[in-house]
Amino acid sequence: MPSYSSPLLSLPGAVAADEPDAGVAAHYGDLFREQRALAAGEGFVDLSHRDVVTVSGADRLSWLHLLLTQAVAELAPGHATEALILSAKGHIEHALYLVDDGGTTWLHTEPGAAGPLIAYLESMKFFYRVEVADRTGEFAVVHLPAGSIAADPAGAVVRQTAYGRDVFLPRGELPAFAAAHGPAAGVLAFEALRVEGHRPRLGRETDHRTIPHELGWLETAVHLHKGCYRGQETVARVQNLGRPPRRLVFLHLDGSEVRLPEHGAPVRLAADGAEGRALGVVTTSARHHELGPIALAVIKRNVPADAELLAGDTPAAQETVVDA
Repeated sequence: MPSYSSPLLSLPGAVAADEPDAGVAAHYGDLFREQRALAAGEGFVDLSHRDVVTVSGADRLSWLHLLLTQAVAELAPGHATEALILSAKGHIEHALYLVDDGGTTWLHTEPGAAGPLIAYLESMKFFYRVEVADRTGEFAVVHLPAGSIAADPAGAVVRQTAYGRDVFLPRGELPAFAAAHGPAAGVLAFEALRVEGHRPRLGRETDHRTIPHELGWLETAVHLHKGCYRGQETVARVQNLGRPPRRLVFLHLDGSEVRLPEHGAPVRLAADGAEGRALGVVTTSARHHELGPIALAVIKRNVPADAELLAGDTPAAQETVVDA
């Protein structure tokens, strides 16, 4: 939806987010309060800028099973999963967050991704009994954090995971949902908890060369023993014969710095200083209510796991997310 603006931006204190989350609130006036509420299982996050796609028809699960990195042929109703679509060379093109309601598979993905995703899916329909639809104009995604005791809206499709529930809500019900499930938390709080949980995001932790092994997506979005899908040869070859060229790391940033390193800021060895050779990039940085400034970064695999780093100009200590 071009130039989308959530109706919840009218809530008190709302400050609009920048790309890639334009259209919803970055925060509602108190970033750390909002984080603490989410961590305690309270409130909700407006993710209504994300795209929503449905796949219906008798063959939907067996068909998606052929296209996705995840095994979904026997996906049980209400069981949440995530999956990737890869290029022929195994590079990540789409990240999908799915649930099936027994008759339709619902998924959400990055803002603006529905068009290219649907174009690919339509090109692969052949004789299968499936219907693919962009439902972004009709349904919005809202997130209830893990531990929330809030009741699911009547009739809503819900995707429940270890870190919370994604609710596919009719767009017209957003204001009523906010009134019943507040306090609202912005996407900056949601992103800080995502960074804390080492969860990669398409377009932040990925570039045109990223393969699933580099980000730890093998554990959550790839089934290593299912049949063939586009890019599967690369997945199997790297898993069985080699190591990925890069790896995701979690960074504890020096709290004395006022500014966070930006997306794409170079990562260097601290011993080499600010003029040293770039060994990777910062992908997402955040201010966490307990941990202070933190970040995710993708660096070369052969960087020592105990090496002190510079994230932009900020000293950083790394924690291993993906083994070297």
